[in-house]
Amino acid sequence: MKQILTEINEAKLQMLINAKYIKNQRNDQELQAMERKLQSAQKRKTEIIKGSSKIQIINLDKRTEHLKEATYACHNKWLNKQKDFFYLEERIEYRKASFYYDELVDDQLLTSEGDKEVQDVPLSDDARNKGSDFLYDRLAAVQYAERWWNSQNPAYKNFDVNCTNFISQCLHAGGAKMRGYPNRSNGWWMQSSNWSYSWAVAHSMKIFLSNSKTGLRAETVQSPDQLMPGDVICYDFQGDGRFDHTTFVVAKDEENMPLVNAQTYNSRMRYWAYEDSTAYTPNIKYAFFRILDDTSSK
Repeated sequence: MKQILTEINEAKLQMLINAKYIKNQRNDQELQAMERKLQSAQKRKTEIIKGSSKIQIINLDKRTEHLKEATYACHNKWLNKQKDFFYLEERIEYRKASFYYDELVDDQLLTSEGDKEVQDVPLSDDARNKGSDFLYDRLAAVQYAERWWNSQNPAYKNFDVNCTNFISQCLHAGGAKMRGYPNRSNGWWMQSSNWSYSWAVAHSMKIFLSNSKTGLRAETVQSPDQLMPGDVICYDFQGDGRFDHTTFVVAKDEENMPLVNAQTYNSRMRYWAYEDSTAYTPNIKYAFFRILDDTSSK
């Protein structure tokens, strides 16, 4: 019996050591992201005047007598000043904290920009809707992005990894018409519990915006300062050719650079480059898309 108890205690100790090691690794990633945020602010001559965080416990689970897990939301706010321009940046983190003998042994993000969306397939483009006019209401699209950045519209199916679905909803609010139903590898659409890959998957949306010739379409621009509110940015964090994340431009800063809203790791008025993301790598690549409509001239 003594030997068994010794083995159990050693196992508990090893679990505690492993958990602390994992926690430290994650904290290092988040610390590095915060350091990049401060460096970016300094480079942009932007002062973070004030910051605050509000915690809301979502669930408290007592796994064993001594092991507890708490799921919580952390609402972060930063008031930024760039020259004479003030703006409020916000982010929501959903996290899980683990306590062993009332000591914090792990605290981790439940979702991040690097999380993978539903699997996609190669896309084709349906040209049968060439006669369908598209007039893009950028103001309506931005208003939608501001209204829903931190909540999910029940009119649509939503996902745990929701970034591209959110962007599609913004574009649809701006007047972009769906097409291609019911072929999931064709067009851009969502109907009830079914959707095209281009609607909900970052890489598929990037392909769709690159290739679409009618209805919702876009042109690729070379630098972010060429974008306007209502445009889209796609992110390939690893630089491996596979795009992982999508954001929506809602404003421009004093240097004419985009500020974006996004979901999954819900963010509002965030600087476009995402250097402060834990998913960021030095190999990151971006695709900048200016949305076109039937009033646009290239």
